[in-house]
Amino acid sequence: MKLSVIGCGYLGAVHAAAMASIGHEVVGIDVDQRKIDALSKGEAPFFEPGLQEILTEGITSGNLSFTTDMAAAQGAKVHFVGVGTPQQKDGYAADLTYVNAAIDGLLPYLSEGDIVAGKSTVPVGTAALLAERVDPTGATLVWNPEFLREGWAVKDTIDPDRLVAGVPEGPTGERAAGVLREVYHPAIAKGTPFLVMDRATSELVKVSANAFLATKISFINAMAEIAEVTGADVTKLSEAIGYDERIGRQFLKSGIGFGGGCLPKDIRAFSARAEELGRGESVAFLRQVDEINLRRRERAVQLVVEGLGGSAFKKNVTVLGAAFKPHSDDIRDSPALDVAVRLHGLGAWVTVTDPAALDNARRVHPQLNYVEERDEALRGADAVIVVTEWDDYRRELDPSHAGTLVAGKVIVDGRNTLDAGAWRAAGWTYLGMGRP
Repeated sequence: MKLSVIGCGYLGAVHAAAMASIGHEVVGIDVDQRKIDALSKGEAPFFEPGLQEILTEGITSGNLSFTTDMAAAQGAKVHFVGVGTPQQKDGYAADLTYVNAAIDGLLPYLSEGDIVAGKSTVPVGTAALLAERVDPTGATLVWNPEFLREGWAVKDTIDPDRLVAGVPEGPTGERAAGVLREVYHPAIAKGTPFLVMDRATSELVKVSANAFLATKISFINAMAEIAEVTGADVTKLSEAIGYDERIGRQFLKSGIGFGGGCLPKDIRAFSARAEELGRGESVAFLRQVDEINLRRRERAVQLVVEGLGGSAFKKNVTVLGAAFKPHSDDIRDSPALDVAVRLHGLGAWVTVTDPAALDNARRVHPQLNYVEERDEALRGADAVIVVTEWDDYRRELDPSHAGTLVAGKVIVDGRNTLDAGAWRAAGWTYLGMGRP
């Protein structure tokens, strides 16, 4: 099937390459000429495991192409819209500028029977408004949210845990759902659930899933705050309650909290939309979820200061990690960089290392010192803080070896990912988040 993908950022580039990898003919369209030039050469514009391989494969096979010309969408049977919905600069609500621009640009090239499938995370009710512009062309607007995990996005696109299609009522919706079943046939044939619902519900599926995950993370971090004043160990607590099948272990790990380009802005936009609908009280707890999350970053900084004897001024601090999570170079709302910048503000000489995200971090925060090689970054440090769970730090960093490099054996485990006993046995002062 011929498909177009409007927006070739993180979501769109992965979706375009993944759809080409399962046999579709795909054209990716974006206004950013530099991005399009890189993609057209088969160069991934960001780090995502597996993307480079399927991108190269798609370009070589001829199934995948990229352009800035929206006219290239003409003739495609399904048009996926995957542009960004950032937080508004003057509030919590989502900025739909790019979504509206994508739809407006696409309208002249739609034909009778086309499907426009929104994938961007939008406030509930957006699809209904967009349909008023799309439907008169003879095309049908549906909502097909993504559930990608950065670091696993290629797998999550090709082999998702569920597929959601928000369609209009009646034969038009049934036909649109049938077309999407064709698009995703390989995944459906392997047993992936394909859930058909109205468009408003499909919009809510995405934002409510993110809200739930954020709440679960902030819940265990709230328990970490209690643990810190009672002498309890939050890692043992999360293990114990995680055995309950009704609770589960995933997203129940305490630390410096969540970041990235999705959870923080999505829960804020959800709160703003609920206020607009006159139901702000229904999700008022999300403000607390956000506040708990931000407090953990400050607590990590406090632990570094405590480990340094009460002051970080003119002390050498090494920050292990810059990306908001491992297997990514994404630094959007990165807790790791937030901690690094706060320590710099306290007068510390901050050295940051990361396997993938240094170039992005350097562009945004040039005031910090960046070192590519982990051991070199550790050399001479008065304190070390682990803020991104790369294997290079949590599994492959030997405490005895690290002790030969640093000036002071103080380590703050911002992700509660290290073996506290092993580090203490090697002579380190180990400080965890919510751990005695």
